[in-house]
Amino acid sequence: MLIQSISRLLSPSFQSQPLKISALRISTTLSAADTLYDHLQEYTTNLEKDLTSLKVKLDSSCINEVIKRCNPNQSQLGLRFFIWAGTQSGHRHSPYMYTKACDFLKIRANPDLIKDVFEAYLKEECLVSVKTMRIVLSLCSQAKLADEALWVLRKFPVFDLCVDTVAYNLVIRLFADKGDLYMAEKLMKEMDCNDLCPDVITYTSMINGFCNAGKIDEAWKLAKGMSKHGCVLNTVTYSRILEGVCKSGDMETVLELLAEMEKEDCGGFISPNAVTYTLVIQGFCEKKRIREALMVLDRMGERGCLPNRVTASVLIQGVLQNDEDVEDLSKLIDKLVKLGGVSLSDCFSSATVSLIRMKRWEEAEKMFRLMLVRGIRPDGLACTLVFRELCLLERYLDCFLLYDEIEKADVKSTIDSNIHSVILLGLCEHGHSWEAAKLAKSMLDKKMRLNVSHIGNIIEALKKTGDEDLMRRLSTV
Repeated sequence: MLIQSISRLLSPSFQSQPLKISALRISTTLSAADTLYDHLQEYTTNLEKDLTSLKVKLDSSCINEVIKRCNPNQSQLGLRFFIWAGTQSGHRHSPYMYTKACDFLKIRANPDLIKDVFEAYLKEECLVSVKTMRIVLSLCSQAKLADEALWVLRKFPVFDLCVDTVAYNLVIRLFADKGDLYMAEKLMKEMDCNDLCPDVITYTSMINGFCNAGKIDEAWKLAKGMSKHGCVLNTVTYSRILEGVCKSGDMETVLELLAEMEKEDCGGFISPNAVTYTLVIQGFCEKKRIREALMVLDRMGERGCLPNRVTASVLIQGVLQNDEDVEDLSKLIDKLVKLGGVSLSDCFSSATVSLIRMKRWEEAEKMFRLMLVRGIRPDGLACTLVFRELCLLERYLDCFLLYDEIEKADVKSTIDSNIHSVILLGLCEHGHSWEAAKLAKSMLDKKMRLNVSHIGNIIEALKKTGDEDLMRRLSTV
């Protein structure tokens, strides 16, 4: 595996310091994890109270270590520990931590684990707070366990807790994402019975659910009723409905909704932005209705809304997939650049990437070379894909010549060390020693590591150049 040669740049004294810090940190983490895990094994009743008495400083590494040790035979202990840790002041579980807990404790495969923990709380008369419930609901959300989340929601009164909007929103979103809109709607209506008002998050979850199910009329009806709970219909929500209508294929309704957004009396809350227009443009492109997509671009420009890189990419790909001629593509690029928001580099790079993904390699190569001739800098993705294709075709000398041009143009590409190594080895194997030597020097100057499996063949081939300094530098890699 290739890595950057960083260690050679550091002095011995500077290298040693991070190692000491790292060792100390690991030692501290393991010590805290040992203490906590030992108490998990020894507890008899009210685990949470016992853990709190330890006064151990918690961090993500420590918590991960403990729940990892609890897998797979002590999952209930591990889950109780994770929930307890999340309730402690000074610590808050990150989304990543919820993911790790679900993986380590296999909650999705064993959802009854959640019910077992609550039974233990009741049996041991443990103190359960709203924060405890939210952590469990977040675990259900991460594991996509809608039914279990609803079960937890029904346990709030059992522990003398009042259900809040946050809890309802978590459960509603799970059912909406699952496609069970009947239960999601039922829970939303239930909020009123508990003197809770749906907020923007509630409505967004429901609208997303209806749009995903293709029930655009219901989504639109719900969106227009948001104001009765003091929620303002905004651009994001409106755009989501537009996206749903686009997926349904009813592009005439899409244009009607877009026109309504464009009305000046909307107060600015639902004014279409670049994302909105791009969604509509993409909808038309997917239907191969390129002329209508271009008309939407014109409307976008008339309102002073600048297209972005995604807009350009969607339109350029649409034109290419529709087999429009080169003149049409040229006119589109000129229009996009004149409107502002995207550059010639953005447009040509997008065209190159689209052509490669469409398996139209010859056209992609011509486009890429045209960029270099016209002094237009290709972006990193275009560079990477072009060089990858040339390597697959074993055109290593062409790779080098293009690489040399890009270097002279000072293009900041994302060509990684692996591609560099493949090109270098290919040059060596095909007898291009001079070019290989120049590339090797460039790689060394950029602190790139050569693939260990290639180094022997590369050094042997480059000995023919007689460059002793290069051999010396390569021998230290």
